[in-house]
Amino acid sequence: MREHENSEHEKRRHVIQSTAWTGTWVAERLGVELRGEDTGRLTQLLGLALRDNPKRAHLLVSRVLGKHVPQSPAVVRRSGYGLGRRVRDLLGDADARRAVVLGYAETATGLGHCVADGLALAPYLHSTRRPVPGVARAAGFEESHSHHTSHLLLPSDPGLLSRPGPLVLVDDEFSTGSTVLNTIRALHERHPRERYVIVALVDMRSPADRRRLEEFAGTIGARVDLVALAAGTVRLPDGVLEKGRALVAAHRTPPPALAGDPATVRTVDLGWPAGLPDGGRHGFTPEHRAALGAALPGMAARLAEALVPRGGAAPRRVLVLGCEEFMYVPLALAGALEDRAPHVDVRFSTTTRSPVLAVDDPGYAIRTRLVFPAHDDPADGPGDRYAYNVAGGGFDAVAVVVDSTADTPALREPGSGLLAQLVAHVPHVVLATVPSYVPANGSVSSSGLEDGSVSSSGLANGSAPGAPLLAPDPVTPPTAPPAGPEAPLVDRHLKSDGPQAPLAGPHLKSAGSGPAIAAAVPPTPASGQPPAAPPAPIPPYGPAAAAEAAHERSTSMLPEPLRGPAFSSYAPDEVGWLLQDLSGVELEAPTEEREEAVQRGGAHYAESLPIEYQPSDRYQKLFHAALDTSAVRIARAVGAVTETVLAERSPRPVLVSLARAGTPVGVLMRRWAQARHGLDLPHYAVSIVRGRGIDANALRWLRAHHDPADVVFVDGWTGKGAITRELAAALAGFPGFDPEIAVLADPGSCVRTYGTREDFLIPSACLNSTVSGLVSRTVLRADLVGPDDYHGAKYYRELAGADVSGDFLDAVSDRFAEVAEAVAQDAARLLAADRTPTWAGWKAVERISEEYGIHDVNLVKPGVGETTRVLLRRVPWKVLARRGAGPDLDHVRLLAEQRGVPVEEVDGLPYTCVGLIHPQYTRGATGSDGKAVTAP
Repeated sequence: MREHENSEHEKRRHVIQSTAWTGTWVAERLGVELRGEDTGRLTQLLGLALRDNPKRAHLLVSRVLGKHVPQSPAVVRRSGYGLGRRVRDLLGDADARRAVVLGYAETATGLGHCVADGLALAPYLHSTRRPVPGVARAAGFEESHSHHTSHLLLPSDPGLLSRPGPLVLVDDEFSTGSTVLNTIRALHERHPRERYVIVALVDMRSPADRRRLEEFAGTIGARVDLVALAAGTVRLPDGVLEKGRALVAAHRTPPPALAGDPATVRTVDLGWPAGLPDGGRHGFTPEHRAALGAALPGMAARLAEALVPRGGAAPRRVLVLGCEEFMYVPLALAGALEDRAPHVDVRFSTTTRSPVLAVDDPGYAIRTRLVFPAHDDPADGPGDRYAYNVAGGGFDAVAVVVDSTADTPALREPGSGLLAQLVAHVPHVVLATVPSYVPANGSVSSSGLEDGSVSSSGLANGSAPGAPLLAPDPVTPPTAPPAGPEAPLVDRHLKSDGPQAPLAGPHLKSAGSGPAIAAAVPPTPASGQPPAAPPAPIPPYGPAAAAEAAHERSTSMLPEPLRGPAFSSYAPDEVGWLLQDLSGVELEAPTEEREEAVQRGGAHYAESLPIEYQPSDRYQKLFHAALDTSAVRIARAVGAVTETVLAERSPRPVLVSLARAGTPVGVLMRRWAQARHGLDLPHYAVSIVRGRGIDANALRWLRAHHDPADVVFVDGWTGKGAITRELAAALAGFPGFDPEIAVLADPGSCVRTYGTREDFLIPSACLNSTVSGLVSRTVLRADLVGPDDYHGAKYYRELAGADVSGDFLDAVSDRFAEVAEAVAQDAARLLAADRTPTWAGWKAVERISEEYGIHDVNLVKPGVGETTRVLLRRVPWKVLARRGAGPDLDHVRLLAEQRGVPVEEVDGLPYTCVGLIHPQYTRGATGSDGKAVTAP
């Protein structure tokens, strides 16, 4: 049985990660259509499914919410955090401190928390469907289209809802606007305020609903702002409800009759801090956020330990599963796990009370569902609950995180309970229970609110319990720079007295005397150049460090990327170099001098440059022959890695190549995305230096102009994985960036995202600057690179006559159409495969280092590309070649011959070849044959 289940996991892992739009099935059968100015953005954010609900046929399934679709916690957290940063920019710090953020249960409780995190200065409250004994209701409202309509507001601060500042209302989607409109109407009648901000992932209202809210804003005399990631409408054909019901009836299948033993579930004590609220049901302040942030590392460490089965291997793919409204704490734990173990595929989602049809089709958003009884003693009585896309998700372990109210016998019920269902589908299940927070001071009357009943027209009045949670002046994190078109938000300004139109600034009302319904639109500078976009990093839960704040303030002072032809021979749209131009600085030194200085510890290899190798005619011919031979193979690998990135990392990635070996590959990936998908992807090159890390200022520039979640780092190939490890360590100080590198070839088995794991000749490795846009290696030296500078590099304009950078790119991209069918097969195979890095290359390097008496893995350079670099730039000792290696090593043999370096054929080598740098080199050192080792 277990073997069969494991095979099913592998099968479903592929289909769930399909590149098809997950709304195709419903769109084709039901005629539902998403429309908008940027339909591509809508389909990135949303899939479609069918509700099992008589009130509405279709369901917009968010891909970034972490509810129905397991998603990276970094993606989920940043979606809300970026919205919150935009709201803070819109309001300004003074109004942000006076604001209250209100999230809607059940789907937007975690999103609202993240918006409040981005806003940083305001308390947060979410509605709830769970009455709390001893806590009186302050208000309530109805949500007409929901499966369960009644919401309660239970703040422990009696004055929370009567604060005069802006009210920020957060929901996952803004469909008709009725729920938000009713909330505003009822609260405004009792506590009028000048400003409301509506925040949603998507704004999908019809034109009539848009006009209705505009008119309402004018009626109450308040400004209503709207901030969303994307906007559009849903076109519904006639009879959609009846058609939807028929489809549900035709495709409804009984849940799988599988159940495991809940007694095998491992429980873990997180060490939850006493007195800390478990979320925003009764209010959550910036001080609570800081306290949670301080406790998260320890709790994540305990959870990580429990996720490793006793006597088993560490999991490769983990799901942290929250429970209905209880989203934020599980999300925070998932984010801490992801930060702690960047090479583990961590996902986050929650259970839900919404019944949705499951259809196992790549074009449908809900592939599988688990059904189990409610386990939190709900006020509306027993009923079914659901976990979607968990079964068949390929998870090695699931951490179920619930509050203590939901930790009941029903949760552990043999056969039907959630834990039994999970054990049947996932090898290892862990349960963590967080104490349900109940305000300590009992029920306290809320000022200005009277008891009343819930009604469909809006809020119901009551009393609010508990002592005030608010503090007067929380710490202010660094202010975001201005917003811009590359930001992950779509903002619109709706004038109350006319059609939609952008305004000149983010804080303006409409031209008339009435209020405005608006979304923040950044001002355009007089130069006409678009302003920079705001950063959207995953925030620390505690106050930001002063040094980092200073760096953030200086981000706007960083120069724009260098581009060709002023810097590099690449076209300006192919790549932007986040480097400073050191072309006028003499940096080259003889190879022997550099090697001796580096090995004696007197210098770092990035403080100088090797003299550019000028290839002989024979070597140039060898390069072109190799290019002719390998162009198809490279094109196929480029296509495979690009399709994998688009499917798994981001539908619109920002390619960031590691200069300079990664840069030609980044250009080729960009060309593939453009040729095959019509995507115009941004591409930048940044410097990373072994032992020194990545260029932090380049990261700050990227974070200020793009969503870090979309950034994909690109390199040419992996050797032993040193740069892979270097990048992971360097990004620890920049939460939000994914350290997983995408490479053309991964012979060392060091990464998950690659085109091939074969060790073959990539012709761009044969040469130096003349195949890399005439740009040198990057330079990091204290007297040249200050704390606010990018790392440096040189542009060798004088080598233009020998430049083959364009030849290489064109030879490969000309083969894209030829390999398209093979790439589709390769990508499907890769997405279905277990690509967990084995680090076999690193192990082989350690063995070789000891066997050959080198005792320094940094002097062992595995793979064709790295061996070529040794022969071109370092002082080589010998080359190890796999016995029987063919033409892929012709250029290596030629270079070795020119430098008098022996090539030793060996058996059992995991790479095609390995280059050994001369150990303990001095200029008097000799090679293995007794001859002096010379530079080319």
